[in-house]
Amino acid sequence: MRHFLARALGNRVSALGVALTTASALLFLGLVVLEVLDYLENPYAGIFVFLVVPALFVIGLLLIPFGFWLQRRRVAAGEEPGWPVLDLSNANARRALIFVVTATIVNLAILALASYGAVEYSESQTFCGQACHTVMEPEFVAHQNGAHAKVHCVSCHVGPGARGMITAKLNGLRQVYMLATNTYRHPIPTPVHNLPSVVYTCQECHWPDRVIGDKVKVIAEHANDEANTPTAMTVKLHVGGATLGGGHGAGIHWHTNPANAIEYVALDDKREQIPYVRRTAPDGTVHEYYGENVKPADIEGKPRRRMDCLDCHSRPAHRFGDSPDREVDAAITSGQIDRGIPFVRREAVKALATDYPTREAAAAEIDKSMRAALVTSSSQGVDQAALGRAIAATQAIYSRSIFPTMKVTWGSYANQRGHTTANGCFRCHDDLHKTAAGRAIGQDCESCHTIE
Repeated sequence: MRHFLARALGNRVSALGVALTTASALLFLGLVVLEVLDYLENPYAGIFVFLVVPALFVIGLLLIPFGFWLQRRRVAAGEEPGWPVLDLSNANARRALIFVVTATIVNLAILALASYGAVEYSESQTFCGQACHTVMEPEFVAHQNGAHAKVHCVSCHVGPGARGMITAKLNGLRQVYMLATNTYRHPIPTPVHNLPSVVYTCQECHWPDRVIGDKVKVIAEHANDEANTPTAMTVKLHVGGATLGGGHGAGIHWHTNPANAIEYVALDDKREQIPYVRRTAPDGTVHEYYGENVKPADIEGKPRRRMDCLDCHSRPAHRFGDSPDREVDAAITSGQIDRGIPFVRREAVKALATDYPTREAAAAEIDKSMRAALVTSSSQGVDQAALGRAIAATQAIYSRSIFPTMKVTWGSYANQRGHTTANGCFRCHDDLHKTAAGRAIGQDCESCHTIE
């Protein structure tokens, strides 16, 4: 057996396999230690550690038996290339067997560790948001600045069980191909058709039967005058709950009450054009509402979707700025922008509404334009420290809302929760969706909120 191994491993292919396997194994183990100690902070480090190095390790393992096979083919003519004889009474044979078994166990352990690490890395925030930096930068930045920043991407984008994981990985391969061939869209469309059911995502944290009742919200706005005059509107939102009112539900969350099956047909991917709505009441009564000039034949064969959380909360984890006005008003209200700077609201909104070729150019131009306008517009001088903070806050609003490379700008991703910057409620509640008997989906504002 020793003679056979020496002859087989004497070829270059097997020798290369042994060298590649040994080197990649040592490199992999060393990098894993560095990863555990948090020395590898580069977002691409995981790709090298858990994908590239293990791939080299596997290639090396495959080269070893391939070299055996080549060696057997090169045996001199007339010599029968037989299999090695395993004689356990021979000390060399026993040592060789122990070596092979030990190496196999070590190799399997390394492959298991690499496989686990690859799965963990491919489901991490770093991989999802930073490995494809330019493409996914808008979604990653929005996620980091949102209320769901601590929720992992896979919690919402990967369905439960093996089927969910396989579907996600196959979809990931398609996305890698689009990245490699530069065929992805600008901006990336919202994956409404690929998201798992809210039963496995939203409702894992949010109790659907919870009765919330009314919530009071104060909406502050500011004028474009020298004093940035504030005005405030107090709105009582009738959020309600699914089970409130004898099982029928009440308020805004009435729509998602399991007893009320609300289904609709959408004509576009963003679900903004809704020509048909169907409601099945708890007693089984069905009401079908058709939009203006819409006939049953117009929606025949089109898929119906049952309404759930995401139909209104369309940007739960990747919220971008709604509009320059609303973002600046919020910054002034929170104190990030000093209202004492004359005309600061007007100039901040103007700077944010301007198109810039790059994010770097935007930061420089926002600083330049706001300083030039605000310093000259004040007869009493401007607090330079407050002005610097206001400019920084305006730049921050831009950096988390606008991404020129991916063509993400104001309104690229509609937030359907409400109806101030997108159609939202008015997609259905427009008094134009009616049944055959003339019953309409009403537009009564006080059904959802009361302005105080």
